[in-house]
Amino acid sequence: MEYSEAQKIIEECEKKANKEFTALNEIALENQKRVLDAFRRHKISAMHFHGTTGYGYDDVGRDTLAKLFADVFGTESAIVSPLIANGTHALSLALFGLLSRGDTIVSIAGKPYDTLDEVINGENIGSLKDIGVGYGQVDMTEEGEFDKKCIKTLLMEKKPKVVFIQRSKGYLWRDALSVEKIAEIICFVREISPFSYIVVDNCYGEFTEKKEPTHVGADVCIGSLIKNAGGGIAPTGAYICGKNECIDMIARRFTAPSLGLEVGSYLSGYLPFYQGLFLAPSTVKNALMGNVLSGYVFEKLGFETMPKPGSMPYDIIKSIRFNTAEQLVSFVQRIQKLSPVDSYVTPEPWDMPGYTHPVVMAAGTFVQGASLELSADGTVREPFVAYMQGGLTYEHCKLALTEILAEMG
Repeated sequence: MEYSEAQKIIEECEKKANKEFTALNEIALENQKRVLDAFRRHKISAMHFHGTTGYGYDDVGRDTLAKLFADVFGTESAIVSPLIANGTHALSLALFGLLSRGDTIVSIAGKPYDTLDEVINGENIGSLKDIGVGYGQVDMTEEGEFDKKCIKTLLMEKKPKVVFIQRSKGYLWRDALSVEKIAEIICFVREISPFSYIVVDNCYGEFTEKKEPTHVGADVCIGSLIKNAGGGIAPTGAYICGKNECIDMIARRFTAPSLGLEVGSYLSGYLPFYQGLFLAPSTVKNALMGNVLSGYVFEKLGFETMPKPGSMPYDIIKSIRFNTAEQLVSFVQRIQKLSPVDSYVTPEPWDMPGYTHPVVMAAGTFVQGASLELSADGTVREPFVAYMQGGLTYEHCKLALTEILAEMG
């Protein structure tokens, strides 16, 4: 297809997406107001951007950043640290902080993604299972709904210390969970198991709606700063927001039982973390607009997507189902070619640790592994699904989709 023809089709797709774009602008505006108001309440100034050394006692930048996140996420307390390696590390800290020998965790949104499943159920690697923590799981229904009957049965049987909800879909063919759906299941769980801590893996979902899971009753929510909450600026780190009692237990796991959040320095300073949070509502909106546009574009090309065209996304990931392995690999390679970093590199499928089939990944990003930047990956097996995510600017998403349409159309 000629590039000019592809441009015309993109314009048609944008007109179809007008309703979703309008809604996303409204969401971003409300989220930006909440973030701005929090910055003003905490009187953020240049002194908060400076780092510390050694023990990091009285690190005002670190401590105020945590208060800022807690305010934005509607919680009593938070841990926000560049010393947390990634989302899986943050989730591991939280679960090991809240659970001990003889306790049980129940996942009610299906199996956690691979690396977290190893944290919970891994053999002989210092997992929760190794220290005597029990596990239960309820899969989502074929329609992508919570299986309330099975959840009730398992909660009554296991009496779990932690009920775990993974908001994003991972490598499953379903929509991410909306805050409304999470709120409903939290109420349901509270009636049956009122003393359980409800923990939400919020990765990929921050600022996609006007509220976060902690605004509707979750005790703890957790995410990576190189995804949504870092606004494409944060170079590393993660956050854990929640109730005081939960954050206190997790903090003692993060450092030491006698230290908690009293220590922890970071010489490089906190400017990108503050600025990233401020930019996050707008940057996430850009990625979501790209997500919506891609649904209409791939519909034109004859491919099925999740979420479906015309529906609102609840995370920054678009699942695209291809017909062959060659189409999947070719698409991922195109995303790499259209990246601002390492565009000259051609990714090939490889045997990635922890996966039973080869994985192909495009990640021409400024921050290594930053899923808020335009990227894609997929496991080379049936069904041949690629997971396209991110986009710091809508314009980048639009340009990439135009070239993809021209090449594949």
